Amino acid sequence: MYWKLFITFAKIGAFTIGGGYAMIPLIQEEVVKKNGWMNNDEFLEALTISQTAPGLLAVNISIFIGYKLKGNLGSIVATLGSALPSFLMILLIAMLFSNYQDNPTINAIFKGIRPAVVALILVPMVNLIKQAKPNAVGIGIAVLSLVAIAFLNISPIYIILCVAIGATIYSLVFNKRRVK
Repeated sequence: MYWKLFITFAKIGAFTIGGGYAMIPLIQEEVVKKNGWMNNDEFLEALTISQTAPGLLAVNISIFIGYKLKGNLGSIVATLGSALPSFLMILLIAMLFSNYQDNPTINAIFKGIRPAVVALILVPMVNLIKQAKPNAVGIGIAVLSLVAIAFLNISPIYIILCVAIGATIYSLVFNKRRVK
């Protein structure tokens, strides 16, 4: 199981361009559909926790899934699988790229990859929205958060804190009313 966990996350780490958000569809495919280690709801919860924790999304979710499956050692194995391919590729690129950084062909390749990376980030976002089945309040919070971050340059940290505090207050008031 440890080997399968390592290989699964190494494959994800090796074949994903664009960072953590671009990895989401691959992680979901491997963890939910192929291996059945989680269902969609559990995956969405793991993703939510992984996004709110400090650090890289791919590393956080590999820690979470590895721990769920095999405890502390599972989280270490999954994390190594997730991070090792990227580390080795970046090391190789850093060693070789300095000779080719001004090459027009290399620059054109990177410019061509950018739109694909944007799509790789947007697809899991759309899928997450579909799975979360947000209500009007959730959609409103998402839109206001987007505007605050993208157009008003408010730090996501403040948004997360405000929403967490607001949700806590709402929950306390709503649960208090329900009890009476």
